[in-house]
Amino acid sequence: MSSLLIEGGVPLHGEITASGNKNAVLPMIAASILTDQEVVLTNVPLIRDVIHMLDIYEHLGVDFTLEGNTLRVRASDIRTHEINHDLTRRIRTSFLFAAPLLHRCGVAKLSPPGGDVIGRRRLDAHFYGLSKLGATVDPEAMHFKAERRLHGADLFFDEASVTATEHLMMAAVLAEGTTIIRNAASEPHVQDLAHMLNSMGADIEGINTNTLTIHGVDYLTGTEHRVASDHIEVGSYLALAAATGGSITIHDTTRSHYWMMNRVFERFGLELRYTRDSVHLPAGQTPHIKMDTGGAIPRIDDGPWPQFPTDMMSPMIVLATQTEGVVLFFEKMFESRMFFTDTLAQMGANIIVCDPHRIVVSGKSQLKALPVRSPDIRAGMALLMAALCAKGKSTVHNAEIIDRGYDKIDDKLRVLGAKLQRTDD
Repeated sequence: MSSLLIEGGVPLHGEITASGNKNAVLPMIAASILTDQEVVLTNVPLIRDVIHMLDIYEHLGVDFTLEGNTLRVRASDIRTHEINHDLTRRIRTSFLFAAPLLHRCGVAKLSPPGGDVIGRRRLDAHFYGLSKLGATVDPEAMHFKAERRLHGADLFFDEASVTATEHLMMAAVLAEGTTIIRNAASEPHVQDLAHMLNSMGADIEGINTNTLTIHGVDYLTGTEHRVASDHIEVGSYLALAAATGGSITIHDTTRSHYWMMNRVFERFGLELRYTRDSVHLPAGQTPHIKMDTGGAIPRIDDGPWPQFPTDMMSPMIVLATQTEGVVLFFEKMFESRMFFTDTLAQMGANIIVCDPHRIVVSGKSQLKALPVRSPDIRAGMALLMAALCAKGKSTVHNAEIIDRGYDKIDDKLRVLGAKLQRTDD
C-alpha cells in the first residue's frame, strides 16, 4: 500500500506525452494468445493492470518479455486452461482470456473477475454471445467448453458493452462463417483492438460503427502493433490543469477522440487547441459554466461512444467544484461511481446528491486539505485532483489503485510542477 503526500494550491503548467491506452492494451494482451506466433505490442503503458494481465501469462505458460514500453509475446504452448481466483480477482479483463482459451484449448475455466467497484457490471452479454457462437457455457461455475470449432452467429447486444464487444470479437475472428455484432461498442480502444486483430489476419468490417461484421478465418499470425494513446488519461490531465488554473500541452493525441470531450470543456467555458497530434489548454482561462438556452442549468451525462465517456465523469466533477456556476451530472451507466463525492463535500465542495446517478455541483469552492482514500481508478484520480486544488497538505491513501490506470503519474505531475511525495504505508 502506498500514499501520495500532496501540497496543493499550485497552478500546474507544462508539457507531457500521452501514454498508451489502458483499455486497449488489456484486451490486446488476451488477444495475443489467439496465435502461436510472436506478437509485439509497443507503447504499452507501465500500469499495474498490465502487470496483473502478465501474471496470468505466467500462469498459462506464455513466453513474454516487457522491455521499456515494448511487450513481446509468444504463446507457443499453453499449459493450462484454468485461471484461479487469486489472479482473476485482481482485474476485470481477466475474463477476456475465456474466448482465446476456447480457441487454443477447447475449454476455459475461470473465477469471477475483480476490478473497480463502481456498480453492477454484467457479464450476461459475454455468456449470451459465447453460447450463440456454439460454446457450452456454465455461468455459475465460470466454465466454458467448445466441442468443435465455434461458428458464426447474428448477435444483438442489449447494451453496448465495451468488454463484451472486445471479447466476442476475439471469439468470432476464428469462428467458422460470419458473425454480426449489432449494438456493438465503438470506443477508440475497441477500434484499436479490431485494427490489431486485422493486422493478425482477421477480417473485421464496420470498425468505428455500431455494427461489426466478422468473417472467420482459419488462423491468425503474429504482428507488431502500436497501442493508441489514452484519451481518458489526456482528458484527466486537461481537467486537472484547468481546475488548478494552469495550462498544459499533451502530445501524441488523436484529434477524433475528443469531439464530445471538447464540447463538454466548451460548456465549462474552456478553449482547447488542437494540432494533428497534440492538444493544448491555454493559460489565463477562468472556468465558468455556460447556461443552456433560457438560463437552464446544463447537464453533463455519459453514454456509449461517441457520447461523453463514463470514465471522465469523476475528473469533470472535480473541475466543476473549481468552476463558477451550477451544473448537473447524470451518471447513467454505474450506480456507485458518484459515491466518492461524499469525500469532496467533506473537502468543502458544494455538492447536492439527488440520487445515486445524479448530483448538482455549485462552484467555485475553496477545497480544504484532508486525508482521503482512493476507492477506484477514476475516483482516485479525481481525489488526487482535489488534493492538488486544495490549499494545504493532503494525503491520498491507497494510491496504487490510481497506478492501475495512470502511467508514471508521479513523474508526469512533477513535470507539471506538482508538489508530491510517495510513501509506503
